[in-house]
Amino acid sequence: MTGLRYSGIVLLAVFALASCDSETRAAADEADVFASNHGQSGVKDDVSDANILQIAIGSDDHSTLVAAVQAAELEDVLVNPGPLTVFAPNNAAFEKLPPGTVEDLLKPENKSSLRSIITGHASPGTYAGDLLKDGSQLYMATGHYVDVEVREDGTYVNGSKILATVDASNGVVHVIEDVFIF
Repeated sequence: MTGLRYSGIVLLAVFALASCDSETRAAADEADVFASNHGQSGVKDDVSDANILQIAIGSDDHSTLVAAVQAAELEDVLVNPGPLTVFAPNNAAFEKLPPGTVEDLLKPENKSSLRSIITGHASPGTYAGDLLKDGSQLYMATGHYVDVEVREDGTYVNGSKILATVDASNGVVHVIEDVFIF
């Protein structure tokens, strides 16, 4: 009888392990499908320091920017290794635009314009602190240059004040109060 009981326990343990293994495989398969549909931005990573996209997604003040990045399908750019400096307009910056501008830009037929606007807020390299010198110019991903001005009340890029700076695993995010339109 003891042997039968032991066999039953072993069988239950094997079944439980097999069940866990299939649940683990199902979760891994689901993650693979999500990642394949979303590229590098679809990779789930709760261990590493936050990248630029994760910082934006985690900020309630950047929901409009995140919606624009997603509509422009630029998520993967913001999770690449970088380094990248992003000047991230907050929601209030988008509200300064003429009424209907954001809604119009989010339409699929305006994706090219939206991509240009979003990439106009990114600069290859990491520019923060002493690297943002008064009178310097930063090269943006669109090929434009923006002026840096250091005033008594803070640092301005392209005329927009930097309100906060957040380090990311792949660069730096500067929160700004205006949307750059070139």
